[in-house]
Amino acid sequence: MAAANGAKGFEVPELDIKFTKLFINGQFVDAASGKTFETRDPRTGEVIAKIAEGDKADIDLAVKAAREAFDNGPWPRMPGCARARIMHRFADLVDQHVEELAALDTVDAGKLFLMGKMMDIPGGANLLRYYAGAADKIHGETLKMARPLHGYTLKEPVGVVGHIVPWNYPTTMFFFKVSPALAAGCTMVVKPAEQTPLSALFYAHLAKEAGIPDGVLNVVPGFGPTAGAAMASHMDVDKISFTGSTEVGRLVMQAAAMSNLKPVSLELGGKSPVIVFDDADVDMAVNLVNMATYMNKGEICVAGTRIYVQEGIYDAFVKKSVELAKKSVVGDPFNPNVHQGPQVDKDQYEKVLKYIDVGKSEGATLLTGGKPCSDKGYYIEPTIFTNVTDDMAIAQEEIFGPVMALMKFKTVEEVIQKANSTRYGLAAGVVTKNIDTMNTVSRSVRSGVVWVNCYFAFDPDAPFGGCKMSGFGKDMGTDALEKYLHTKTVVTPLYNTPWL
Repeated sequence: MAAANGAKGFEVPELDIKFTKLFINGQFVDAASGKTFETRDPRTGEVIAKIAEGDKADIDLAVKAAREAFDNGPWPRMPGCARARIMHRFADLVDQHVEELAALDTVDAGKLFLMGKMMDIPGGANLLRYYAGAADKIHGETLKMARPLHGYTLKEPVGVVGHIVPWNYPTTMFFFKVSPALAAGCTMVVKPAEQTPLSALFYAHLAKEAGIPDGVLNVVPGFGPTAGAAMASHMDVDKISFTGSTEVGRLVMQAAAMSNLKPVSLELGGKSPVIVFDDADVDMAVNLVNMATYMNKGEICVAGTRIYVQEGIYDAFVKKSVELAKKSVVGDPFNPNVHQGPQVDKDQYEKVLKYIDVGKSEGATLLTGGKPCSDKGYYIEPTIFTNVTDDMAIAQEEIFGPVMALMKFKTVEEVIQKANSTRYGLAAGVVTKNIDTMNTVSRSVRSGVVWVNCYFAFDPDAPFGGCKMSGFGKDMGTDALEKYLHTKTVVTPLYNTPWL
């Protein structure tokens, strides 16, 4: 593993943190309590800014603003094409601030600056445009009734939506949720993760500048047990969309059930298998698996961390995987030559290191990595374990860090059983040249998405979400739009009609 934490030799943009207050009803305001919390730079552990700390009182104010905007405001009542025009302006403004927004996600989450500029921020703008294109195409059906009745369905916005956004992809997840909800005509309150509130507040500012009416989009940073819990249990929130851990997802679902039985969509944890067959090109497979495991320093719900390699190429695969991991450059995410930045915060850093210790204590063989690699900040070496069994914690539990577990298999039937031997069902990867193998495995693995000879193949038109304890409900595609719509059936009698 190569470190890049010495003399800089690259430019770090100067950042002016412009927005640190709550955004409620079109205005930046202090928290009702006056409290703030610190957001820290994972490169150094130093404080970036103090952010207004929203709690129940602030969620109440934000929901009240969203309710007024939904019940009496123009957003749900304007033609879809009018919402689309505003959403396109919002996307254009995001494009105009790519550098600044990418820098905010880098200092807040430790994400690669270059990746943010190339993918995350433009991807958010493109999600807005995708759903802007759908805003004037929302319609129901005419029903063929069996009696002299005229029936049809309406697709109506569900109302006030609470979005709870994770810290690993602050921009991407913001627009996963906000874009389809805006297109549907909903109003909303967004609670960004306390680790990464900066870009969400900037997006609130851009939304107002684009012309989104006051109260439609509110952003309340705060902590899960206070702000998040208040939103999940709020009697005037009509829908919750949550991305995060399975443990917290349970609490969100319970709070929704115990309050007003609001519908919930959950995108939760994962322990995704990548299955490499003997006929695969080994070099291609090694590179693909390296990306699947270490992308975004392993802080991605669909990370391919259970790697099953067929016995005929296993030894060659292991050797090349270790060589590639050792070449990975870990360091300041503003450095364009760096492959892996720091974990998001001290808690996550310590959690990953603890799992590495657990892997060693359970008897897995540590081939490379496994240690911190900087005197300051939250950097961890890319790590590979072999001699992993399916019952080990590192093969069953989501680590959310740069840790790969390599396992050997013989037959298709065996590896299908192994791939499904987890409580999660978010994603899977298959690497093979055999179309029959691909078809069998992709239909047998229980997951929300299967990527064949590729990985992280996200697209605005491709629905994304899991099954089993990875949750339910889809982001992206038209499926995501549907979860922010309610179907209403309207029936009226027909008199003297010549036909039904």
